Amino acid sequence: MGMKPLSLRKIEEVTGGTYIGAPEEKDLLITGVVRDNHDVKKGSLFVCFQGEHVDGHDFAPEAFSSGAYACLTEKNLSENGGAYILVDSTFEALKKLAEYYRSLFSIPIIGITGSVGKTTTKEMIASVLSQKYKTLKTKGNLNNEIGVPLTLLSLEEEHEAAVIEMGISDFGEMKRLSKMVRPNICVMTVIGHSHLENLGNLEGVLRAKSEIFEYMPPDSTVMVNGDDELLYAMEIKMPKICYGFSKRNDIYSENIKNLGTNGVAFDLVRKEKKLSASVHSFGKHLVSAALSAAAVASFLSIDDEKLLQGFLDYAPVGGRANVFSTDYITIIDDAYNANPDSMKAGIQSLCELKGRRVAILGDMKELGEKEIELHKNLGILAGQSGLDVLICCGALAEHIYQGGRTDGRMQVWYFSEKAELFSVLPAMIQKNDTILVKASHSMAFEEIVNELKTLV
Repeated sequence: MGMKPLSLRKIEEVTGGTYIGAPEEKDLLITGVVRDNHDVKKGSLFVCFQGEHVDGHDFAPEAFSSGAYACLTEKNLSENGGAYILVDSTFEALKKLAEYYRSLFSIPIIGITGSVGKTTTKEMIASVLSQKYKTLKTKGNLNNEIGVPLTLLSLEEEHEAAVIEMGISDFGEMKRLSKMVRPNICVMTVIGHSHLENLGNLEGVLRAKSEIFEYMPPDSTVMVNGDDELLYAMEIKMPKICYGFSKRNDIYSENIKNLGTNGVAFDLVRKEKKLSASVHSFGKHLVSAALSAAAVASFLSIDDEKLLQGFLDYAPVGGRANVFSTDYITIIDDAYNANPDSMKAGIQSLCELKGRRVAILGDMKELGEKEIELHKNLGILAGQSGLDVLICCGALAEHIYQGGRTDGRMQVWYFSEKAELFSVLPAMIQKNDTILVKASHSMAFEEIVNELKTLV
């Protein structure tokens, strides 16, 4: 099938741009919108972005030769290349186009926001919805003001539901995302310590995330993690369903059993009805994601059998709590991202496992003026959780080390550079250890995961 076709005439009108090209091509129908010339197919609209290092306008000739019908540009292209629509800002034009294209669909659209667990929650909800609907989901974490419109523009005629991850780092962003997405279900995971440089404090984070409500349709519903005090107390005009571990929630879990690297089993309780459920991936936080999916499923009348199958079909996205064993050790690769809330969840889930537990932790970025305190507290928490070995690597991670040293039982090590760590890693790791690797994405801790794989 493909996307609902849009004529170049319509795209010119929606973006407020100027069509430049052969008049007879103005009614050509666009069947895909892309920003990477490698993704161009016949019928594509190629969006030219002026980046810091690369100018997309330079790739227009390649896009045309790959079958693009037209380009969306901020610069005049040569006459002989092909048709293009000239706009003041391709960034703004893309958002206008996505907003219009979203209006052509009357399907359930679920917007996922929160400080931690967005991608896991998105994947879990999409896994459940896919049991009943042809479902579009955000690829990877394309959750910003370029990723979201491109995701919306990848909706195809046959899609019956969409799960859109919406990430922000400043005030005003969520408002702009919501204007495009107009979700009829909003899921809020946790209000945590992320992007505090711009948002100030937790109340600021909540205020920024809550901008999503401004463009939600009148008959919308909000699902929130009711274990989060700010979300539980939040008063809104729309119906609010709370999910979480606590019995005060509308949907909650009981009898959580950590099955080690085989996943987690739990009882799901909603309206006094109890279901036995399990997820084949590591970490208690997956139960929280499953509860959010149960909330969405009940709103969309997805039956219990499909719900439970959706849990079983869930698979983590690259670098997010991927568990695998070598003949020597078990590695929990959670190197994709980190903030205090996700770090805490990762350490606590690790400490529920048997055997010798090792955490290799690095810097958490964008925490603002409390960054030293938040890193130090993490080290203290690691000791209180019963961790056996804490290995810290990175400039800010020295504060995790300082916090960890207050626990006399836990072994604590600090390395300023990965190379320094690699030279002694074989001596620090023992056979049958379970090792959590976690830091902010920019720390490139996947290099540590790769190093661990070589140990024998």
